[in-house]
Amino acid sequence: MARTADLAGNLHLRSQFNQNNLKSDLITKNGFHKNGQRNGTANGVHFSHRARESFEQAPLYVAVMTYLGFGIVTLFGYFRDFLRAVGLEICHLAQEREEQKDFVPLYQDFENFYTRNLYMRVRDNWNRPICSLPGPVFDLMERVSDDYNWTFRLTGRTIENVVNMGSYNYLGFAENNTHFLKTVAETTKEYGVGVCSTRQEMGNLSVHKELEDLVATFLGAESAMTFGMGFATNSMNIPALVGKGSLILSDELNHTSLILGARLSGATIRVFKHNNMQSLERMLREAVSTGQPRTHRPWKKILIVVEGIYSMEGSIVRLPEIVALKKKYKAYLYLDEAHSIGAVGPTGRGVTEYFGIDPSDVDVLMGTFTKSFGAAGGYIAGKKELIDYLRSHSHSAVYATAMCPPVAEQIIRAMKCIMGLDSTTVGIRRVRQLAENTRYFRQRLQELGFIIYGSHESPVVPLLLYMPGKVGAFSRAMLERKIGVVVVGFPATPIGEARARFCVSAAHTREMLDKVLGALDEVGDYLVLKFSRRTPSPRPELYDETDFELDS
Repeated sequence: MARTADLAGNLHLRSQFNQNNLKSDLITKNGFHKNGQRNGTANGVHFSHRARESFEQAPLYVAVMTYLGFGIVTLFGYFRDFLRAVGLEICHLAQEREEQKDFVPLYQDFENFYTRNLYMRVRDNWNRPICSLPGPVFDLMERVSDDYNWTFRLTGRTIENVVNMGSYNYLGFAENNTHFLKTVAETTKEYGVGVCSTRQEMGNLSVHKELEDLVATFLGAESAMTFGMGFATNSMNIPALVGKGSLILSDELNHTSLILGARLSGATIRVFKHNNMQSLERMLREAVSTGQPRTHRPWKKILIVVEGIYSMEGSIVRLPEIVALKKKYKAYLYLDEAHSIGAVGPTGRGVTEYFGIDPSDVDVLMGTFTKSFGAAGGYIAGKKELIDYLRSHSHSAVYATAMCPPVAEQIIRAMKCIMGLDSTTVGIRRVRQLAENTRYFRQRLQELGFIIYGSHESPVVPLLLYMPGKVGAFSRAMLERKIGVVVVGFPATPIGEARARFCVSAAHTREMLDKVLGALDEVGDYLVLKFSRRTPSPRPELYDETDFELDS
């Protein structure tokens, strides 16, 4: 409790120090002078990135029509359930057997109600079968439904050259160029495809060691370890880091893998508002000053869990402020860079490079190879002591089969290309092309009048659709124009914020992007989707309310 008392005392003294106006005008706050320029540069961090995020509010009538649409669908859903109950409509979903009619229902709940009465209306927009390389363009197997999307049948025809705007192929490394994949083919010949063992038994190959050394060098970390599955990198390693008596402070928009890992750990979980430093600091201050519930003992560990780029919002973490807070309150920081590694930063090294933050200031650097590197799996990097501990305590490291050698070699190939270790400039040119494509696509969407979320530098571009009826209509209309898009609605998003999520790639040519923008212009007019009035939402205004200092 001594540390708690010291911190509480320091907070009280700093509060009085401010109240007495003893602070010099030369002392900076949040990287800028209190009364001076707010987007200047301090400590090597460019805070102008913060000002380039957009969360525009839709007109009020859009929200009204959205909720009205859900209300109508719900009413018709109950009516159709009544028709099914009296035998006037066929129920295609799984049901309990007659001899189990007195059991507690296994399938009938509200989620099931939502599935059969809303999801089935738009089910044709997901799980579309692809029959080619999923690069910047791909081919789709055409399918139709004769029973309102309960089942599908293939027509035997192929929809060719569909522009892919949904894959996380940020740097275009999901490719089949035989020249680029030569080393991958050689590795397959040497090691085969499967390992059939864990790393601790008979699955620790030289290609795994080479990959981990390269990852550590790329990230600027002391050490790194890799895993065969990106989702499990979070869900199976967080329980190894924290447990009962520890506190996890999690951003409200964190990925499901982070949420699952936090729940499995047994630690206490508290959720702070998305990218809201006031909410986070309030929780940190309370955690340090009051300790654990009932006993008031100090928390064993306090772990802040955030993402680099949030995949549904397109927003970038406010890393400099979070690093400052974690240092101030002696907490640990877990950073998930699944979508940001390779995609942002001058040389593709993620949000630490983007903000000019020393990677050693982040206690646990996590990322995946499934996106920018065109492969599979994930990594955790940090201090050597951390990695050595995880090798023997991580469930994913101890029990999971080792990454297959061709996948490891594909990651090595892509990473060396980005770093320029292959004696070419292909990698850095792809990083720059991605940044250029991202800025162009976002700017043109705003000019067309669409509401989009996120940072101007984020290749994840959510375009707001809002109304449930327009989700399916938008996806079908875009496919008719040979544009493949991902649409997302409730419960993956808030009920009033259904959206299409575009993922920009360095492999997209300007002609491809212009084709997509032209189709969006047509569909936006046809479906009335251009809601932008350039009215900022209250959410970005939180950026001007921080009351803590960055370390000088």
